[in-house]
Amino acid sequence: MAGFGWISLCTDYGYADGFVATCHGVIARIAPQARVLDVTHAITPGDVRRGSVMLADTLPWLPPAVHVAVVDPGVGTARRGLALVSGNAMLIGPDNGLLIPAAEALGGVVAAYELVTPAYRLPVVSATFHGRDVFAPAAAHLAHGVPPDALGPAVDPASLVTLPAPVCLVDDDRIRAEVLAVDHFGNVALAAGAAELARVGLPAGTSATLRWSARAQQVLVGTTFADVAQGDLILLIDSAGHLAVARRAGSAAHYTGLQPGAVVELFTSPDR
Repeated sequence: MAGFGWISLCTDYGYADGFVATCHGVIARIAPQARVLDVTHAITPGDVRRGSVMLADTLPWLPPAVHVAVVDPGVGTARRGLALVSGNAMLIGPDNGLLIPAAEALGGVVAAYELVTPAYRLPVVSATFHGRDVFAPAAAHLAHGVPPDALGPAVDPASLVTLPAPVCLVDDDRIRAEVLAVDHFGNVALAAGAAELARVGLPAGTSATLRWSARAQQVLVGTTFADVAQGDLILLIDSAGHLAVARRAGSAAHYTGLQPGAVVELFTSPDR
């Protein structure tokens, strides 16, 4: 096997401690030829859903690589560590649903393996830092040319843990959609997209009633932030294809109070 020239890292480790540098160091010791690309280390601690959305939105744009993802509140338990073959990439991380949306975005899970072979992890495995002791070494060995089936036994892809499907319901004139993520700018990504807007007859240039919590207001369906005045909300399709609630020159999340897991409704008429 030829290996990979790139390894990506996506974690909830933050930037205040040495966890990220430690993972870089483990990789460099095993596969010094591999270049490491940091997706982010600012996932909210333990937020598997946010990590899964970040990976699915980002990994299709990266070069062929071994992608390591660690958002792992079950570290040290009986949950499996995985290596997934998907498209022209490998995904490494915990079996908690984190990897599956990204694998689907890359073409689906072709094969899966459990990370148990001692030769491809560190000699001592901490119960609290599998990123260092299990996932980073596995990724580095894959980058160095070790075949994935050497890492451990094959796993039936149908047995992999998946996250509950986010709410996305459409009827004749209404969309109910769950908030998937809030980005650095305060844009609120929903579990809906252009297809759902088309199904309820809301092309760009029309307005919809956006309802959340106990509030409701008319919001323009547009294509760019500049379609509305500063401070106004807008509904648009973001760069990842999600229907998003945005606010020109401001944070839609701050204005609305919306956070991941909340459900909003969009109506084609203001009287519903």
